[in-house]
This record gives sequence, C-alpha cells and structure tokens, in this order.
Amino acid sequence: MRGSIRQRGRSSWQIQLYTGKGLDGEPKRHLETVRGRKSDAQRRMTELLASLDKGIYTPSGKLTLAELLNQWLEGYVRSNCSIRTEESYRGIIQVHLIPNLGHHQLKHLNYEMINKYYSKAGERLSARTGKKVSARTIHHQHRVLSEALKYAVKKGLLARNPCDLADPPSPKGKTMQTLTQSEVMDLLISARDSHYYPVIYTAINTGLREAELLGLQWRDIDIVSRSISVNRTLYKRRGVIQFNEPKTEHSRRRVSMTSKLAEFLGQYRLERERLYHQLGKTINLDDLIFATTEGEPLSPSSLSRAFGVILKRAGLKHCRFHDLRHTFASLMLLQGAKPKVISEALGHASVAFTMDTYSHILPGMQSEAMKLLDELLPAGVNAEEDLTSI
Repeated sequence: MRGSIRQRGRSSWQIQLYTGKGLDGEPKRHLETVRGRKSDAQRRMTELLASLDKGIYTPSGKLTLAELLNQWLEGYVRSNCSIRTEESYRGIIQVHLIPNLGHHQLKHLNYEMINKYYSKAGERLSARTGKKVSARTIHHQHRVLSEALKYAVKKGLLARNPCDLADPPSPKGKTMQTLTQSEVMDLLISARDSHYYPVIYTAINTGLREAELLGLQWRDIDIVSRSISVNRTLYKRRGVIQFNEPKTEHSRRRVSMTSKLAEFLGQYRLERERLYHQLGKTINLDDLIFATTEGEPLSPSSLSRAFGVILKRAGLKHCRFHDLRHTFASLMLLQGAKPKVISEALGHASVAFTMDTYSHILPGMQSEAMKLLDELLPAGVNAEEDLTSI
C-alpha cells in the first residue's frame, strides 16, 4: 500500500504515506494529521498521492504560500507571460502578498484569511501617494493571488482555490484620459521641434502601443501599400533593452496607415538617411525607425518624461503616452469607423472588448446616429392624415 489512514481522535485522522527510499535504503514516510471527517483525510491523501505522481510532492505538507508564489513565478509566469506582466506580478508578490500572507502553510490558507488581509489592506496608506490603498490595487492583488492558487490546484497542491470564496473590493470605474481633436493639434505643435515628434505623431495615427512603436524596424513599413507590420516589442528591464514577441496572437498584426502618415514616414526616412550619411553610416531595413541620433533604441522612460514636458509646454492636462492609443480609438469611433476595424487596428482579442473599453463614447455616437436617422426617415402623421404623401 502507498498510504493509509487511521483514526486518532473523534475528529482527527492520521495519514501515513510511503514516499520512497532514503539514501540509506530505508523507506521514507510522510505523516500528516487531518481534522474533520474521514472523507477529508481521504481527499488529502489523494492530493498527496497525485503530487507524488507528478513529482511536485513537498515533504510534511509544509509548503507555504510564499514558496508556492515563487514556484509559480519561476515555473509558469516567466515562460508564459510578457516581461512587463512578470515584473508586475513579481512586484505585487514581493511587496504585498508574501509579507502579509506568505507565512501561511498552503494547506491551511482559507478565504477568511484572505478576506481579512483585503480588509486590512484597504485601511493602509500607500507609501507612494500617502492615500488609502485603492480598491483597484487590492483587486489586482486578488487577481494575482487567485491565478497562483489556480496553478496550485492544477498541480494537485490544493483541492480548491480559496480565492473563489473570497470577497475582494470592487474597483471603481477609472476615467480614461483622451485628447480632443484641438488638443491633439496643440500637442503636435508643442512637439514639433522635439526628437520625439515622429513617434508621437505615429502613435496618434495608428494606436500602436509604446512597446510596439519602439520595436518597429524599417522593414516593417510598406509606404506603397500604406501598412505597418507589428512583429515585435521593445521593453527595458533593469536597464537592459530587450526585444520580444507581441503580447498575444492578436497583437501580431498589420495596421493600415493614412496617406498623411505614409508621406510623413517616407520623408522621415529620407531625413534619417541624410543623418546617417553624415555619420558615415548607411541605413538598412533592420534599423529601428524611432531611435536615437546614433540609431540606438529609445528608452521608454525617457520617452515618458519627454512626453510629460511636451504636454506641460502645450498647456494640456497630464496623461500617459499610452493614452494616445485611447485617443486614436476615440477619434476613430467619433468619426464613425466600424468597431471591428478599430479592434483589429488596436490588436484586441474581440470587438466586444473594444466596445466595452470605449463605452463612454457611445452616448455621443448614438446622438449623432439619431441625427442621421432623423434626416433619413419622414415625419410622423396622425391617423386622419393622408399617408399617400409619405
């Protein structure tokens, strides 16, 4: 037999499990006490046997949440998520989850402990802002914890994910920052003499993500067919520039350009060729489109800082460089572009996601649609009026 169960008290059961042989050839056994019904002990023994079969058995059942979180980061997140996602998860785990919940043994973790942590977290002050931690921040922590525990269930370390029963606070809706048409003009005027003008102008005209823009090479641009191919992204991690695959299958895409953008990028390439000639170099298809004077990759943090200065100089409200992507989508919707076209340009997984993201624009679109319908349809008539005139 690989394992056995014996009763120790009225509601206490001891599991004995054969786990293999030690270096001295003697059999090794796992002993664990389970409180509750015999069925609870049988379920726990089944979990232990499954973990042995999968090679993920942890001696004495003392795996802590901290150990599980680190296993998940190294065993799953690193190989299946983008660098930016990995860094975000790692920060949440190291700053919040491990210090507050990491000491709990995984088998003892329950939804009451998790809810208690969420409640206390909501009363703390953020070290960065000095304000109470927002419901959105706690919800992000809940999502990361839930994904890690889902991994534990899949690996046979838990029978059920306690986060499924937890009650994280509901995040409040976040107002999206977008620029109006006149504000876009003010921004471009302010950026006109900046080295970052080309990437800002392209962002507004395409809705590409910052990482996608900074990873573009000249081979990705087809001036004749007026299209841009998104094949890779640029990230800066711990001071080191890295190029990676697009974040999802939908992110790898071809985006159409306006004739004005195609003409601009054609002229911009000629300027870069002249610059390279002065430096004794020749431009080639593998060169980055948006780069330093010497052709080196642009730093995302430097771009963000410069963008903030340009906004301030234009007298515009603060927004992120990423909000140019939202501005593109908003302007397209307001101009009557079909949601599916916008969804494909943005690299979204579905049209439903696009419409949900930009639902705040819909009321204005509906008003415009009603005006068009009003022009199309005739006025109503009373029953006694002659309908032949319609």
